[in-house]
Amino acid sequence: MTYKVSDFDYNLPVELIAQYPLKDRVQCRMMHLNRKNKTYKDEYFYNILDYLNQDDVLVLNDTKVYPARLKAKRITGAEVEIFLLNPLGDDLWSCLTKNAKRVKIGETLEIAPDFSAELIEKKEAKPDEIPEYIVKLNYKGDIYETLNKYGSIPLPPYINRETTKEDNDDYQTVFARNIGSVACPTAGLHFDNELLEKLKNKGVKIAYVTLNVGLGTFMPVKCENIEDHTMHYESYSISQETADLINNKKGSVIAVGTTVLRCLEATYQKYGKITQTIDKTNIFIYPPYKIKSIDKLITNFHLPKSTLIMLISAFAGKDFVFESYNHAIKEKYRFFSYGDCMFIE
Repeated sequence: MTYKVSDFDYNLPVELIAQYPLKDRVQCRMMHLNRKNKTYKDEYFYNILDYLNQDDVLVLNDTKVYPARLKAKRITGAEVEIFLLNPLGDDLWSCLTKNAKRVKIGETLEIAPDFSAELIEKKEAKPDEIPEYIVKLNYKGDIYETLNKYGSIPLPPYINRETTKEDNDDYQTVFARNIGSVACPTAGLHFDNELLEKLKNKGVKIAYVTLNVGLGTFMPVKCENIEDHTMHYESYSISQETADLINNKKGSVIAVGTTVLRCLEATYQKYGKITQTIDKTNIFIYPPYKIKSIDKLITNFHLPKSTLIMLISAFAGKDFVFESYNHAIKEKYRFFSYGDCMFIE
């Protein structure tokens, strides 16, 4: 069966979009989905301990979100927002902007007395695309220290509030260590250090990959024919230790989040197994694609018509996924980045 983008739409009451995280990460709700029996069960995330077994391999994305959102001013005093995307070398960055239509090539925008951005280039964009810019950042010292000082964490647009100081920690996983993402791999937000320790004590193997999450994962699909959509590239790395843990597994491989799944599946697709690698991927997974690299998945609830709900539908079956989403709405689960999750096996 060939699906269209509209096949992945659903109606979500706006009040179910989580605006703040729970104070205790592990207390979120978790819907357990059994793909074989086509059954689902309401649970709490701390009970994930009961579902993972000795010698299972739990794979986490250890990327770290940087404060990518910057407020700048033109010499006229007009405010411009800069959203950094990717470093290009020599202090050049690709970015998105707000209120920058009148900014001219070569113009310098002041972020702080010791931090500014010069507009170098405006990339060509299709009519339905958001144009990207290239800026040169001028600063002293380390760029990420400078961003920590003047930038803010880029919460998704469906979190309809101002960023707070608490978001600096709340929008990071407890195992984040490799800085490079503009969005958090949010399935990992439900773990705290105590739960990870309990899993290790049970004999669950903990493995890490790094996939730097870009906006491409979350960009809306604007074409009706799924096959016409192209994903943005995202860089990732897999260590030899992680490859060995997965290839020599005695239990199941559980991906924590769609970023981990995309990383592992892209590698498996390329090599027929998981290998140590530094690469980039724009893999786009949707039904009827058969996922081969993992056995089970922990994931949040995703936006209608998004590439992420298409990916989940490829893993668990489109009709079953949407049946479970309808149940989640009925039971008032919390949706999206700061919301509840699913465990699919």
